[in-house]
Amino acid sequence: MIPTTLDRYLLRRALTPMAAVLISTMVAFLMERLMRSFDLLSQTSEGLRFLSELLVNLVPHYVGLTLPGGFFIGLFVVVNGLNRSSEIDAILASGVSLGRFAAPFVGLGVLLMFLSVLLFGFIQPYSRYAYHAVLHAVQNAGWNGDVRPRALLSAGPEVFLTADRADPSGSHLQHVFIRKIGPEGREDLLSAAAGELRKNADNMSVRLELIDGRQVSTTKRAEVYVLNFTRTVVDLPLAPPSKPLKERGGEVSELTLVELAQQGFGRAEPALPRQTLLAELYSRSARALLLPFLPLLAVPFGLSAKRAGAGSAMSTGGLLLFSFETQMVLGQGLSSGARLPALFTIALPAAGFMAACVVTFLVSRKRPGENPVSWLTEHIAEVFRAIAKALKPRRAKPS
Repeated sequence: MIPTTLDRYLLRRALTPMAAVLISTMVAFLMERLMRSFDLLSQTSEGLRFLSELLVNLVPHYVGLTLPGGFFIGLFVVVNGLNRSSEIDAILASGVSLGRFAAPFVGLGVLLMFLSVLLFGFIQPYSRYAYHAVLHAVQNAGWNGDVRPRALLSAGPEVFLTADRADPSGSHLQHVFIRKIGPEGREDLLSAAAGELRKNADNMSVRLELIDGRQVSTTKRAEVYVLNFTRTVVDLPLAPPSKPLKERGGEVSELTLVELAQQGFGRAEPALPRQTLLAELYSRSARALLLPFLPLLAVPFGLSAKRAGAGSAMSTGGLLLFSFETQMVLGQGLSSGARLPALFTIALPAAGFMAACVVTFLVSRKRPGENPVSWLTEHIAEVFRAIAKALKPRRAKPS
């Protein structure tokens, strides 16, 4: 079917808020994940390269994660806006049915479904393995003997080093600080005006010569000793050889949809629990198949927002999507931990949610302004108003 002017207008109105929600949410998720990785990245001299690789490999995961929510919010915003400006009334009065009105949104959902299958089914498993590979490289990179200015470096399990200034080679340091904790519990704090760093011949440690400094040692019995020195030498260990990275496929998140189906339905006994494989297969498929059904739920919510209020309608829709995602996560846990059949914990609840979307839309076609969504959002709006009224401070009556 060739898109009409109305279809292009509706899609153009929906894409802007959808893109804004996807980008903002994905950036927030990426920043939260990277903030947790900064301490690890700071331990290696190639932190910027590892950071860029982590970003690239996390994007497919978070795009797939935020796609249903962004799609629903984009549809809700455009339908609510058209409803408040009475454009929907004009469209329906011109002979366009509610089903025809929702057709371009369903078509967009089908396109996003294929994109989601590509992301969840094939791109994300490889990107997650690449993400784990980068983390493995970061964790095993450790300290290679290079010192960057004002970077807190871990030169061993209980040795921390930092310097205010360092030359481009990282061997001539100024304003050096070292904290060492010995096996007997003694803590040594060393500070020096300058330092010279050189690798030993065995390439397993480095020798740091400190110049014009002080050492403060505190024993386990809280005895403190202070030593001023002109020159002293400290040996610092380098990172040990890295452990080999396991092959892809050790976790269900690293398997493609084809591999999940082959191992989940195959006759041979898989390496991973069969119900765990099927739960992952059904949950990924359900998240993708849900997208064409979301317009059937978002349109009634957008129509009901004019009467019940946009806040309560949006909150109700968000709770429904959250409940769907919670059911997927809970179903995977039940199938993996309790070994319950994934057909009952994942597939049937997902099918029920999609059927509810279809029923809600069919009921809304008869009376768009009065449907189960309107009834639900109006009651939730009444609850919000009652809570706000109860929390509102009462004025004292004049005597």
